[in-house]
Amino acid sequence: MNLKSYKAVDRKLLAKDLDAIHDDVLARMGASDFKHLKKMERWGRLCSFVGYATAWIVPNPISALLISQGSFTRWTQLTHPVVHKGYDKLEDVPARYTSEKFAQGWRRFIDWPDWVTPDAWHQEHDILHHYNLGEKRDPDHLQHNMEWLRQSKLPMFLRFVVVAIFTVIWKISYYAPRTHKELCISRARQQGEKAVFKRYGGWSIFTKHGRALWLQSIIPYTLFRFVLLPLLFLPLGEAAVISVLLTSIMAEFFTNMHSFLVIVPNHAGDDVMMFEERGKGRGEFYLRQILGSVNYPTGSDGNDFFYGWLNYQIEHHLWPDIPLNQYQYVQPRVVEVCKKHGIPYCQDSVFKRLLKAIDIMVGRTSMLKL
Repeated sequence: MNLKSYKAVDRKLLAKDLDAIHDDVLARMGASDFKHLKKMERWGRLCSFVGYATAWIVPNPISALLISQGSFTRWTQLTHPVVHKGYDKLEDVPARYTSEKFAQGWRRFIDWPDWVTPDAWHQEHDILHHYNLGEKRDPDHLQHNMEWLRQSKLPMFLRFVVVAIFTVIWKISYYAPRTHKELCISRARQQGEKAVFKRYGGWSIFTKHGRALWLQSIIPYTLFRFVLLPLLFLPLGEAAVISVLLTSIMAEFFTNMHSFLVIVPNHAGDDVMMFEERGKGRGEFYLRQILGSVNYPTGSDGNDFFYGWLNYQIEHHLWPDIPLNQYQYVQPRVVEVCKKHGIPYCQDSVFKRLLKAIDIMVGRTSMLKL
């Protein structure tokens, strides 16, 4: 989309058309939405159960992939929509599936065992990313975050090696400390203070914020995933414990790669827009969510389960507060609205989008600027 076409979009009419879809969704939401969420949860728990039930026999990639899918499901198909208040409006939904109670307190390692803490995820993702998409204030802006590599003097092949390594450790190396940092900054600001993060200081146990990262994120998850769970198999022998541990480590690499594959390319590519200035108005907000996001193939629970429903990224950024299965309903309607207003609607293979995202990371291409 060129600048002339971008300016020509009728923001008020676009907002009216999209608001009508949202109102329709709110009116049709009901018990079936929560029933669908529970189905996705069962699928994820089944993957975890079968993965661990077979992991003790011998370290193997099949069990690791199942454990990985289970972990991926807890993040993308439970935590993601629930913390976004997708089920808060439904009647008779248990409190533990609402944004205020999910993964809070002692339920954290039941609802969402991960490197990232729920409060940090909410601040970084739900607030900063969603309401600053494609801007410099967006903490997940891939091109801005990767300028150090894009502008480096490393040969291109070494840049690709760096990206490859990053894909298997990105949750602990980037996402956990980044979300923790944004939460610390937010809390300090609320208290009239300033949170100072020196280079690599966020990891240091000799700093207040570094200790919090270790005590709240890294150590608890490490003990849960790589100590407690393997030790549960001790009655089967030491070999079983070691097998589960090695399979769990393998699963951690897999879930990093899986989540990288479906999350990172969602807002990157030489055909995806970034924005230099703040947007104003509801219509402009909607327009930027469409132009700054990318979808993957959509349409069925089996397909969408693999993608964690992140294949509806455009619709999710328009309305992050609706249940998962409603995205299947609204997606074709959003396509029609985009056609009506002459707005590009980007939907591609996830592997095509991955290559485009990697090209952005290593500096071969750049995103569109408006």
